[in-house]
This record gives sequence, structure tokens and C-alpha cells, in this order.
Amino acid sequence: MARRDVEEAVEKLLESSLEAEGLELVDVEYVRERNWILRIYIDKEGGVDLNDCQSVSEKAGALLDEADLIPDNYMLEVSSPGLDRVLKKDKDFVRYTGENVDVKLFAPLEGRKGVKAFTAKLLGLGDKGALLLKMEDGEKLALERDKISQVRLHFSF
Repeated sequence: MARRDVEEAVEKLLESSLEAEGLELVDVEYVRERNWILRIYIDKEGGVDLNDCQSVSEKAGALLDEADLIPDNYMLEVSSPGLDRVLKKDKDFVRYTGENVDVKLFAPLEGRKGVKAFTAKLLGLGDKGALLLKMEDGEKLALERDKISQVRLHFSF
């Protein structure tokens, strides 16, 4: 099973049971570092704590063992997405409209030589899911999602 297929299957398996407990399944990553790691990121109103992570780890572990979705040996990690959370889903972009985000691109921004990473204000989603942004110089920009490598909430001290 391909990495992306594992992530999607785990998401489908866990999403409704987490929602029933008042938790949001933010993201699932299945990555190979030294060994395979399945990372589950959760959140809830007011934030998650260690008890939430432990509870989800136990329940997810049992559900994953029963479903036997993943053929490889793996480590299960459950955590908060953090203050600089990655935004991936449409609902993330809608929820954080008005916030500053850090954007990384696959290729330099057209008309801005060498600019592959920048901070901008998220204005929401446009036609066909394009990301609407307001640059620091005031320019408004619509970026197609296939041009974007990563979007994170901007965190400043």
C-alpha cells in the first residue's frame, strides 16, 4: 500500500470516532525515517493535552490493529499540530482566513525573482480552490494549490 493510500485509509478509519469525542483529526502522516512512523495530529477547542494524546493513541492503536491496514511495522505518534500548524484542507484555509501564513512554493513566484518562501495574510479560498493572499506590500495574489509546497500558520514571538 502506497504512503498516501495508508494516510487516507487511516483518516477514514479514525475521523468519525475522534469527532464523537470532540476531537478534530487535523492530519495523518505516514513517513519513513529510520523506521515507518504513523503520525496522527489532533486538536480540539482550547487545545489538546497529554491525556488526549494518550487516549487517542490507545484507541487508534486498537482500531488500527483490528483493521490491519498497514503491512509494515511502524511506530504510532499522536500529537498536537502545534502553533505553526500546517494548513492542508479547505476547512483549514477557511478557518484561518485573516491570519498570517508562511507559504513555501515549488518554484519561484512569478515576477519576484528567487522568491520561493514568504509570509502573507490569508484571505481565503478563491475559484477552484486557489489560495487568496495579501502580500506584505499590499498586492493581492491568487495561488493555485499545485504551486504550493506548504502553508503554515505564521508564528511570531
